[in-house]
Amino acid sequence: MAGHSKWANIKHRKAKQDAVRAKIFTKISREIMVAVKAGGPDPEANPRLKAVIQKARENNIPNDNIQRVIERASGAGNNTNYEELVYEGYGPGGVAVLMNIMTDNRNRTASEIRHIFSRNGGSLGETGCVAWLFDPRGLLVIDKEELKADEDEVMLTAIEAGAEDVKSDEESMEIITQPDDFDQVKEALEAAGYPIAMAQVTMLPKTTVALTGDEAAKMLKLMEALEDHDDVQDVYANFDIDLAEMA
Repeated sequence: MAGHSKWANIKHRKAKQDAVRAKIFTKISREIMVAVKAGGPDPEANPRLKAVIQKARENNIPNDNIQRVIERASGAGNNTNYEELVYEGYGPGGVAVLMNIMTDNRNRTASEIRHIFSRNGGSLGETGCVAWLFDPRGLLVIDKEELKADEDEVMLTAIEAGAEDVKSDEESMEIITQPDDFDQVKEALEAAGYPIAMAQVTMLPKTTVALTGDEAAKMLKLMEALEDHDDVQDVYANFDIDLAEMA
């Protein structure tokens, strides 16, 4: 399975921690503000905002908090403008790293991200250096510990709903879709009662780089440091680390 998917699974479990949840709220708040400024405060008329609100609810952010951010973003006194950027770089062992950035100061952000890379055995690259190694895909993960149904039933439901691929390992099932088919596959799995641990439109790597030992440890530290930065909305990477070693 792709390294990003393993990392995303670990991230999902870590998201239960209060400190991480606070960080998630900060980042989702930025997404809401950008969506409101781009398409208005009505989620029914603004598909991007509707998707972010759903993301916020999946992360257990209260509706009152969501509404407050929407109101603040649409208020006349809000002059904060976030710029959306894509940063690319290399991690230990030549791993490709792709980041979605929202910042109100691109010079500060670039300096801080460059420092994080250099401190953790990587380097910030030029635009276009690694983006070609990733494809946009819908990703749904089912935790096998929570699954009561037969795996073949899950696979059949997913494929019939339009899934592109279904993969499985000891801990989870991974359903991959085209971005346009993501919602209908998710709805079909939910209607069947399957426990979805994670659902997101993401960037999946075309190829992976196997890491072990010191390089694996440095790569995970780099991912954690990037995820922890307020301006980094999403991080994608094409590393492949054995689950036991990653744990």
